[in-house]
Amino acid sequence: MTQTIAPSDAPIVFIGGGNMARSLIGGLVARGGDAASVRVVDPNPDTREALARDFGVATYADAADAVAGAGTWVLATKPQVMRSVCESLADQARASRPLVMSVAAGITSDQLDRWLGGNAAVVRTMPNTPALLGAGVTGLYANARVDEAGRARAQALLESAGTTVWIDDEARMDAVTAVSGSGPAYVFLLAEAMEDAAVAQGLPAADARTLVLQTVLGAARMLVESGQAPAELRRQVTSPGGTTHAAVETFEAGGLRVLVAEAIDNAARRGGELSAAND
Repeated sequence: MTQTIAPSDAPIVFIGGGNMARSLIGGLVARGGDAASVRVVDPNPDTREALARDFGVATYADAADAVAGAGTWVLATKPQVMRSVCESLADQARASRPLVMSVAAGITSDQLDRWLGGNAAVVRTMPNTPALLGAGVTGLYANARVDEAGRARAQALLESAGTTVWIDDEARMDAVTAVSGSGPAYVFLLAEAMEDAAVAQGLPAADARTLVLQTVLGAARMLVESGQAPAELRRQVTSPGGTTHAAVETFEAGGLRVLVAEAIDNAARRGGELSAAND
C-alpha cells in the first residue's frame, strides 16, 4: 500500500528544479501531496516561475533560505555541482539533521555524508522520468544512519511517483541507474527507430507515430498486467516462419542482446566514473 507523507515530515525541499525534480514534484502534487509544503531551489528564474505556476510550490534562489526548518532535503542538482552544493549547506545539515535524499547518478552516500559534514542520514535514489505520470520506478539505498521512519518517509515520497525497489548493496545502484534510470531513453530510441522505418516503408508520418506509440504502450501494458515473462510474451506472438519471426531473427542476427548488454554496462561504468570525477 502506498504511504502518505505526514505533515510532520514537511516541508520538503528540492535543491535543483530540473527534469527529475519536476517529475517527482509533479507526481507528488498530482497524487494529493501538499504543494504548500514543497519548496524548490533553482538559480534560473524562468525555472522557478514555471514550477510555481505549474505546481503551486514555493521557489527560492538560495538554498540556505529554503532548507531552514525543512525535515527532508532532496538533492536534485547535476552530479558535477553536488559537492559544492552540499558543502555550502554543511553547517545547516549538521545543525538540523534532515533526511537527505539524492537523485544524482554516480554520487555515493559516503560522498554525500562527507560533503555534508558527517553523520548525515542519506538515502540515495535513482528514479526515472515517467515519475511525472505516476508510472516511474525508483531504486533506493539507505545508509546506516537512516532509521525506519526515514526509510518510510523516503519510500512514501518516491511511491507518489511510482514503484520503489530497495537495494541492500550500494554498489548495485550504478546498475539501477543503467537499467531503469536511463532506461526510458532506450525505449524512446527504439520508438524513434520504428517510426523512421515505418515512414521509410511509405506510411504517413502521423500514422507511423500513432502505430508505434500505441504498439509500445500496448506491449508495456501486457508486460505489466499479464504477469508473464518477456520471453514468453515474445514467443506467443512469434509464429514460426511468420512476419514477426523474420523481424526477430534480424534483431538476433544483428546482436541486439549483446548490444543492449554493452549499453547497460557502459551506462553503469559511467556512473562509477561520475563518482570518481566528483570526489
